[in-house]
Amino acid sequence: MKIKVGIIGGSGYTGIELLRIIHQHPLAEVTSITSRALQGKKISDVFPNMHGLSELVYSLPDDKALFECDIVFFATPHGVAMDNAESFLEKGVKVVDLGADFRINDADLWSDWYKMEHSQPSLLEEAVYGQPEIRRDAIKNARLVANPGCYPTAVLLALKPLLESGLIDISNIIADCKSGASGAGRIANQATLLCEITESFKPYAVGGHRHFPEIKQELELIAGKPIGLTFVPHLLPMIRGIEATIYVDLVDSSVNVRPYFENAYKNEEFVKILPEGTYPETRSVKSSNYCQISIQYIEHSNKLVIMSVIDNLVKGAAGQAIQNMNLMFGLAEKEGLTQIGLLP
Repeated sequence: MKIKVGIIGGSGYTGIELLRIIHQHPLAEVTSITSRALQGKKISDVFPNMHGLSELVYSLPDDKALFECDIVFFATPHGVAMDNAESFLEKGVKVVDLGADFRINDADLWSDWYKMEHSQPSLLEEAVYGQPEIRRDAIKNARLVANPGCYPTAVLLALKPLLESGLIDISNIIADCKSGASGAGRIANQATLLCEITESFKPYAVGGHRHFPEIKQELELIAGKPIGLTFVPHLLPMIRGIEATIYVDLVDSSVNVRPYFENAYKNEEFVKILPEGTYPETRSVKSSNYCQISIQYIEHSNKLVIMSVIDNLVKGAAGQAIQNMNLMFGLAEKEGLTQIGLLP
């Protein structure tokens, strides 16, 4: 018997990624997918890559068939999942929110960043932050998972071994991050039009990006104490991918940090530490659930540079959500997720 999956908000890039990946999953199938704007339309009419592969038709988010699912994924803007998750949990349906509603533990802090009141602070206390490489055991027993943001995933995986081992000065961490345009979603937006981003490269939200409190919260939980973080995102003229270049100061520049990374991820299917002198490229993980990390010590200084790449729509969203689903249902964590990055 396959896991029955519902996707709420299936008209965007994350929604179709969920459908694409689950279609190849041997132990799960999408039985319901919703979109208010596309109600009644066939999936294949909206996303031609599904032609001949799926007969699913978009329904409204109040479709009763959703409550017959084993799990629902919310691929929706913030504010939607928090108002609807409890109705599924009460029926025994597990929930993974790919939005931001349950990522920040403090309801007041969440409200400050998202400019609306959090309607379910009690669920915040129950929700598990869904970074498998950090919270694996808690995810296995969860019924509500907050899927991490894309930037946080790249940054947290890059810094985890260093924070756990106390190897760096945590008062001044700089995360210089770049993303493809699909991270902005599928809704028409002048800032991400072809003519606006082609042959250009720009920073944005330098004074405060909504992923900042999420990254800071999780880094401090790993470190066990407050940290100093500068996070600057940039928009690249490409569709997929995130590259995070992170600058930190070593407490002791004579320490070889490579064994700490290799030991931290030696049993992790989806995190790969690159050989010395090899730097990661976003194309190497395109359409895959893998994260590639490289580390470089800067001679004659105490600086360490960590470089991390993921596909923002897969490991940064849909793939990681399915990785969480596998854990929640006791499946092999890599089930349906071992696609290799597309080259060229």
